[in-house]
Parts: sequence; C-alpha cells; structure tokens
Amino acid sequence: MSRAAASAVPALPPRVLAEGSLCALGAGLAWGLVFIVPLLLGDYPPALLSFGRYTAFGAIALALGLRDRARLRLLDRADWLRALELALTGNILYYLCLSAAIQLADAPLPTVIIGTLPIIIAIISNLRDRRLRWRRLAPPLAAITAGVLLVNRHEIDRLGFDRPMADYLTGVALAWGAVACWTWYPLRNSQWLAQRPHLGSGLWATAQGLATLPPALLGMACAMAWYALAGNGAGGGFAAPLGPRPWTFVGLMFTLGLLASWLGTTLWNRASRLLPAGLAGQLMVCETLAALAYAYCWRGEAPDPGSLGGVALLMAGLLLGLRAFRSGHH
Repeated sequence: MSRAAASAVPALPPRVLAEGSLCALGAGLAWGLVFIVPLLLGDYPPALLSFGRYTAFGAIALALGLRDRARLRLLDRADWLRALELALTGNILYYLCLSAAIQLADAPLPTVIIGTLPIIIAIISNLRDRRLRWRRLAPPLAAITAGVLLVNRHEIDRLGFDRPMADYLTGVALAWGAVACWTWYPLRNSQWLAQRPHLGSGLWATAQGLATLPPALLGMACAMAWYALAGNGAGGGFAAPLGPRPWTFVGLMFTLGLLASWLGTTLWNRASRLLPAGLAGQLMVCETLAALAYAYCWRGEAPDPGSLGGVALLMAGLLLGLRAFRSGHH
C-alpha cells in the first residue's frame, strides 16, 4: 500500500472503537486466568494442564454445538481445517509451552515475555497492511516497550533466581515458544474471519473448540496413561489419573475452558472483526495487566513502585494506541 493510500484510510468510528476495545479488554481479563492456574495446580504436570483445559473447552463446545448444529453445518472443509490448525497452534501448543514456562520460571517472568506480544503483533501487522504511519505507531509501542522493560527489571529483582538457572532458561525458551504461537494465531484468525463474514464470533469459537477436542482427548489419554504406567518414577509422586486433587483439577479446567477458552475466544473474534489487527494486538496488553494483577493477588503482595510505574506505562501505551487509530492517519 502506498503512502498516499495509507493516509486515505479513515479513522475508526467511535462506536466501533469502543465496542472492539471492550471486547479485547474482556478477552484479556479472561486470558489472564491462564497465568494463575498453573500456580494453583503447581503439583500437576504441564501436559495435563494443557490437555485438561482444552478437553474441557472441547466438551463445552460440544454442548454448545448440539444447540447450534444447523449453523455449524454451513461450515465447509476449509473452515474445519483452519479451525484445527488454529486449535493446535493457538490452543494446545501455546498453553503447553506457557504452563511449563510458568512452573519452571514462576509466573512473573513468562508473563513479561508474553507481554511483548502487543509490540510484536502491532509491528508485524503494520508491516503487512501499513494502516498507520510509523511515526503514529511509535509512541504507543515505545510506551508499551518501556513498561514491559520496567516491570521485567523489578520482577527479576524480586525473583532473586532462587531456582536452578537451567529451569529459568528452559522456562524463558518455552515462553518465547508461546509468543511465537500467539503471534501467528491472531493474525491468521483475523485474516480468516475477514474472508468469512458469515462466521459469527461465538460460532467460530465453538468450531475451534470442537476442532480442539479430538487432539486434546488423545493427548489427555496419553498423558494419563503415561503417569499411570510410570508411577512415582516419572510422575514424582503424581497420583494418576487426575492427580492428588481431582475435583479441584476438573473444576479449574472447566473454568478455563469456559472463561479463558470459549468466552475469551468469542470476545477476541468480535474484537478482530471490529478492529485492525495492529490495534487488537496492542490491546493484548490487557492480558498482561490482568495476569500481573492475578499473580500479585495470588502472592498476597502489593506491586512495588517500579512495577506500578511499568503498569502505568503499559496503560499509557494502550491509550496512545487507541488515540492513534481513533484519529486516523492525517
């Protein structure tokens, strides 16, 4: 797209901007829960957390799909293949990497790494569609970057590296793997929704849940069989098949399946329809802020002044991004 064409792109209408932003905010609040559950279930292996969450998501989607089967029949083979592709990468692989990273390196460090997603997605989106001039995109991204770095510095100081360095390094590598999955997912999902205007936000979330169910069930069965056969030698005392706290595990998995997976995906689909990918990506900072808030509540601590400063910069970046897209390109 030429510079002149880019400058001709109109500003977003206030109602569209408000609705899309609220949907992205709701998705971020729901997704923030995924950072705290691995701490609540610290005695559960990451594989069970990932496959358990998406088995629950698939089961919820199955119940919803029975009610909505008439509209689901309108989806063609290409839709189901795309739903499976998105489910494997953006759901199962992403959360497998993230939950393992949190257990190895604690919640704050992976949270901060995931916090780079708004920057990465916004840059890639603008490289692709050139919707905003870089001078308009630079201030919000600079504020978000500074916020991520400030929170990162204080969080690492707090950690004190009280775990083996190998755990931190492995956790960091897995967190970046999760970033790669979720850089690809929203861009691919947004592109597909743009090509399929007939797909409702909730319907597409249900379709992704249904596509998630078979691989999640297979993975769950394999993980449960592994821990049942290997016993204490591989599981470190893990009580197969559903662990030492089965009802807590099942309850939290269905909580994530309903709120973080189905509801979060539905809200994100709506935001993706209403907002440019670059702005939607920046609004993922809401997930970072929610995850940090949940982590501090879990630890029973108040954030230190440096972390508060980082949070303020993240929020400033979010507001600057909204202002840039609201004002258009002129």
